[in-house]
Amino acid sequence: MSVLERPALSGRGVGAAVAAYSMWGLFPAFWPLLAPAAPVEVLAHRIGWTAVLMVGVLTVLRGWGELATLRLRSWLTVFAGGVFIAVNWGVYIGSVFAGLVIEAALGYFMSPLVSVLLAVVVLRERLRPAQWTAVAIALVAVLVIAVEGGRPPWIALVLATSFGLYGLIKSTVPLTAAAGLTAESLALGPVALGVIAWFELTGTGTMGGFGAGHLLLLVAAGPVTAVPLLLYAVGARRVPLSTIGVLMYINPTLQFLWGVLVVREEVSPLRWAGFALVWAALVVFTVDLVRTSRSDRAARLAPLA
Repeated sequence: MSVLERPALSGRGVGAAVAAYSMWGLFPAFWPLLAPAAPVEVLAHRIGWTAVLMVGVLTVLRGWGELATLRLRSWLTVFAGGVFIAVNWGVYIGSVFAGLVIEAALGYFMSPLVSVLLAVVVLRERLRPAQWTAVAIALVAVLVIAVEGGRPPWIALVLATSFGLYGLIKSTVPLTAAAGLTAESLALGPVALGVIAWFELTGTGTMGGFGAGHLLLLVAAGPVTAVPLLLYAVGARRVPLSTIGVLMYINPTLQFLWGVLVVREEVSPLRWAGFALVWAALVVFTVDLVRTSRSDRAARLAPLA
């Protein structure tokens, strides 16, 4: 189906995207269940079991032909993207274990703005005035939060930057969502297996000494990782970019609410001000995204009128 033939809005696509972002937003409820495993061990299991699951998924989809055509340079690119998403996952899991859910949520609020900034720095793209305004407001927000905490919000900055770099690298490899996730998990699989083996051989691993329930939770890290990514892929193909741009805030909003209402993290007035600035930046960014998307679509349809 071409871009012009694609429906303006698909109920199934919206449902898939909402489900994906909601699952990501509830991640703070899942990862602590894997304690007493250390965050690094959890990350290794997440990568390893995702690889096992995606091998099965790609086999069912008969998608191995995509990976068979990849050249060495593309595999190196896949590995680089995998490293950035592994950093993102690892820092996120560590922040949730440490009870820093709100700062992690800030990272995902800032992620689209960091992606825009990376497009300027790396791809030499030119931003529209509204985009520059959103980025400027976000930078002020970071300064406000840094003043409040006595340090820059490193967790948020690492999460936003690593995810932005991952997206930038991923866009250069022509793979479907299933093939891409399989390739990334396979590329990192040997490292993850080595980490799991090290934990078990040193007696600090948790696979065998904490019951079947704990082992099943470690295995569940695979589908918990893969399912929302596959749902997102379905939504991204069926929903306009402007709609995806709005729905994506479900994830950090749920994380933020979990941090405030469930974990009961303290939020000072100055930090509230910083978050308010981030939200203001996102409003400017989203309004510009929706407006530009509508204008582009009208321009494409005009010759058919």
